[in-house]
Amino acid sequence: MNERLRFAMAQLNLLVGDVAGNTDAVIEAAHEARDQLGARLVCFPELTLTGYPPDDLLLRPDFIAAVDQGLERIATATRGITVIVGAPQLVEGQLYNAACVIRDGAVVGHYAKQELPTYGVFDDLRYFTPGRSSCVVDVDGCRVGVTICEDAWHRGPVDQAAEAGADVVVNLNASPFDHYKSAARESVLRDRVAETGLPILYCNMAGGQDEVVYDGGSCAFDGEGDLMVRAPHFDTGLHAVDVERIHGRWTPLEGGIEPSLSPEAVVYEALVWGVRDYVEKNGFPSVVIGLSGGIDSALVTCIAADALGPERVHCLMMPTRYTAGMSQTDAATLADTLGVRYDTVAIESVFDGFREILQPVLGDRPADVTEENLQSRIRGTLLMAVSNKLGGLVLAPGNKSEMAVGYSTLYGDMVGGFSPLKDIFKTEAYRLAAYRNALAPVIPERILTRAPSAELAPDQKDTDSLPDYAELDSILAAYVEDDAGIDLLVEQGHDRETVLKVVKLLHRNEYKRRQAAPGVKVTTKAFGRDRRYPITSGFGRQSH
Repeated sequence: MNERLRFAMAQLNLLVGDVAGNTDAVIEAAHEARDQLGARLVCFPELTLTGYPPDDLLLRPDFIAAVDQGLERIATATRGITVIVGAPQLVEGQLYNAACVIRDGAVVGHYAKQELPTYGVFDDLRYFTPGRSSCVVDVDGCRVGVTICEDAWHRGPVDQAAEAGADVVVNLNASPFDHYKSAARESVLRDRVAETGLPILYCNMAGGQDEVVYDGGSCAFDGEGDLMVRAPHFDTGLHAVDVERIHGRWTPLEGGIEPSLSPEAVVYEALVWGVRDYVEKNGFPSVVIGLSGGIDSALVTCIAADALGPERVHCLMMPTRYTAGMSQTDAATLADTLGVRYDTVAIESVFDGFREILQPVLGDRPADVTEENLQSRIRGTLLMAVSNKLGGLVLAPGNKSEMAVGYSTLYGDMVGGFSPLKDIFKTEAYRLAAYRNALAPVIPERILTRAPSAELAPDQKDTDSLPDYAELDSILAAYVEDDAGIDLLVEQGHDRETVLKVVKLLHRNEYKRRQAAPGVKVTTKAFGRDRRYPITSGFGRQSH
């Protein structure tokens, strides 16, 4: 009986719905783990064969049949190593979020996820029946207990594995990124170790899927709760965990421990990863961005260039009489520094033409938000024309602050197939831009220091109609992410009238957010799958 074994965690980037491609990836990784690492066991993320989240694909019988065929292929092709792979399993009419243990041509173990989350981006109970039983399999004398993702956030499933005689627990994950998640995961795993004394191997998915980014960070803790292995965040690959029997107990040995990233670095990497995978997985050759000379479009351009390469980024400056000369200069400088394509398409004549056409209908009414939105919608139309003709995906530049209070134009600056900053508050956009400049100075300093403006009217500033962004973002973060009430916000020092205005704008503009492009989730409560509010509602629209 061996006293030391090598296990492997396969941190993979998977494509939802591509059962055949995901199956190929499992077989390839299993062969590499066996032949190059000498591993006796390799574990994969939650729902590996389907990708996560598969949503209503799970309701299709032909989809589940394809998964069964994939499992058969894996069993046939991966002899000489134990494989633990996530896949939905239909048993006696009930669908389970399962982990299948495969060895030498057969499924030798089966575990059904017990804790089925329905919060945030998760909706497991819509599709799956909760499991009730533990699964412990012998791997060369080491008894391995299997759990799946949310199971590790509750005491019961890991306790159950311990009671069934497990020496080590393996946890399969599709755990989405947010900027607090990595520390929270490791804290939870230490709690489970403290309760059972069992080492835990945590295998997480990596890559972007629509609004969600999986950041990897697969890790292993010994029975004392000490971190023994941590895989890189925002990377894929196989990561070995050597386990040894010492005084009758199996324990992971210290291996590679990837250092944690700074708060700005981890968010920036999530945005780059999210943009790259959305573009690549949906088959777009390039992206198109309206570059205004402001902070948001500058940051989006940097993210796109870092994600795809500058040769796949096409920027358009579309000035009117209200566009400051320094905006055009700074946009051109940024584009030249990054090496992206940059074209100027003046829209003044188009703007005049629209106003002339509308004059018989609108008469000589004074200019207002109508003319401001008209400029934005002309730009949106031109961006979509370039997209249609040249094939690039339009990236919308709007940030979470603007999305929250409706400081954005439907069919104008909201135009786009993907919105990288959708979950980034304005104040954080400045911090991320400063971080990117610390890597290499690409964003002109003036973009970082000048007062933000939509430049749709003479001498316009965002603060003409909104609170200062530091105060706005503080109110929004507390109200949206922490569900703080108005009275609590006032107790925290915010002016009541300002809070009432922000809350009223937030609820009034739900209809806009419902029509917004998907974007990368980085906070605990992003607009989209995370936060589901009715469009038609009286809550929050009246004074409190």
